[in-house]
Amino acid sequence: MAMNHFSFKAGRLNLYTITLVTILCAAFYLVGVWQHSVGKSIAFSNGNYACTTVAATQNSTADVTVDLDFTAHHTASDLKVVTKARNIQLPPCDGKFSEYTPCEDRERSLKFDRDRLIYRERHCPVAGEILKCRIPAPANYKVPFRWPESRDFAWFSNVPHKELTVEKKKQNWVRYEKDRFRFPGGGTMFPHGADAYIDDIGKLINLADGSIRTAVDTGCGVASWGGYLLSRDILAMSFAPRDTHEAQVQFALERGIPALIGVLASIRLPYPSRAFDMAHCSRCLIPWAQSEGMYLIEVDRILRPGGYWILSGPPINWESHWKGWNRTTGDLQDEQSKIEAVAKSLCWKKLKQKGDIAIWQKPTNHIHCKRNRKALNVPDFCKGGQDPDTAWYTKMEPCLTPLPEVSDIKETAGGQLLNWPKRLTSVPPRISNGSFKEITAQNFTENTELWRKRVAHYKALDNQLAEPGRYRNLLDMNSFLGGFAAALIDDPLWVMNVVPVEADFNTLGVVYERGLIGTYQNWCEAMSTYPRTYDFIHGDSIFSMYKSRCEIEDILLEMDRILRPQGSVILRDDVDVLVEVKSIAEGMQWNCRIADHEKGPHQREKILVATKQYWTAPAPEEDNQEKQTSSES
Repeated sequence: MAMNHFSFKAGRLNLYTITLVTILCAAFYLVGVWQHSVGKSIAFSNGNYACTTVAATQNSTADVTVDLDFTAHHTASDLKVVTKARNIQLPPCDGKFSEYTPCEDRERSLKFDRDRLIYRERHCPVAGEILKCRIPAPANYKVPFRWPESRDFAWFSNVPHKELTVEKKKQNWVRYEKDRFRFPGGGTMFPHGADAYIDDIGKLINLADGSIRTAVDTGCGVASWGGYLLSRDILAMSFAPRDTHEAQVQFALERGIPALIGVLASIRLPYPSRAFDMAHCSRCLIPWAQSEGMYLIEVDRILRPGGYWILSGPPINWESHWKGWNRTTGDLQDEQSKIEAVAKSLCWKKLKQKGDIAIWQKPTNHIHCKRNRKALNVPDFCKGGQDPDTAWYTKMEPCLTPLPEVSDIKETAGGQLLNWPKRLTSVPPRISNGSFKEITAQNFTENTELWRKRVAHYKALDNQLAEPGRYRNLLDMNSFLGGFAAALIDDPLWVMNVVPVEADFNTLGVVYERGLIGTYQNWCEAMSTYPRTYDFIHGDSIFSMYKSRCEIEDILLEMDRILRPQGSVILRDDVDVLVEVKSIAEGMQWNCRIADHEKGPHQREKILVATKQYWTAPAPEEDNQEKQTSSES
């Protein structure tokens, strides 16, 4: 009986279900017919969103009265941003701007104080002075040689300046041969080549065990020292001012060697404290003993505990060179004595002087240095003012940056770094010691793995990035922990890791502790580099970060300035932001497409992949013909 009862009940349920489904199907069918008569459809294809209106026609024999609302629910103001972006005109600049560096412009620099080379520091154009046009490549521009050939050769048409081939002929910096420059690897203090010079340094300190990974070359010339260190797994940041040595940093970048325009003057170098394992000056003409030793104090700030400072050229070995330097023995001896005194006041130890090379070492901690302060007197330790990692228009101070506290004389202040390459993936001391409460060791490990996956996805989107050797100079506009660069470490390229000064965390010190290099930057201003520096630019949420700070087109114009023709860009950001960016970039002769996030199409964050088209300034004869035609008309 019980079984018959349940069978009867189940039968009733099935009947109810069938009836309900039939009613619902009929209702949905009628609703669908009505919607079709009004007719709107939205099509999605390949991640691009396109809205298409379907024209509706309604034939009905019945007189039906329907109250329809034809009032506008979206006004022109709602489309203000998109309309503005589509109407922006960004024409090419005049060919005379092909080497324009906005924040190191020569004409503007003459307005500033020449004392301590302040006029050679960054002086950016203000609103109203910013160019709203695209910087052209010079006529006949060619894609640079690939690394490692680029270390030794550059096309003349890309950097059409022969001045250094004459000025530095005896020093073997650069030679002009037919349609190209050849770089023999020489320097003022190493005319027989950077390799032999580096070998000499390697006989005095260990360059081979991975303990020295990051270096800074002050007054770098064409950066041959940094270029030849790369084969030894040492990554150098080279810098020099834009001065009478025409195009020296531009040559370095064209060769595929990391470099920036920069000068030791009145503001801190744009690097965090304790960044470099080694600092170098080879006849760099920096007055180390002047201005209360301020420039050596700044080198001390950016030098890692236990790091080395290498000096060659005047006044080192003045006994052998004083006649060639056109200086008196007394003058040179006095300069060396003053440099020695400043180094001693910083608690540096002079390790060795052999031939033309002298090497000092910074202490691994400040225990002894603090005890000796009363005897040494000057400079005193900086007292609780500026963050030692703050370095964006930050004035230098004549005080010694204190190292993090230690409890034992044998302990390394700030934490001991592993040798390269282990330091790339090990947790950096700044994270493991709790300098960032919001960033843990687990966060670091997860971020490293995240970027490994993201870069693999990028290579699937951009086959040129996947091709080893196609790109050499890369820029990451918002590097955070340097995960993007770390994921590319096995490719024959280098990455300039930028930590924006507006970022939530100042993590550039972490980037350096991983054995990578980078700089600070405000992307509302131009970067301290020449046009056509980078083959590839990456930006993670950079436009969301700056959307209320400056105009999107100004950032894109700067990206266009520093990107080489046929170079690529990958940006990841909110889809609405990227749609606006795409509309402007396409007006700059970029080929753009928006692709899905690596996790799939249901993420609001998308990826914009773009390539800058090849175009140049007209050749001089073409330019003259255009002007003549214009005047006749």
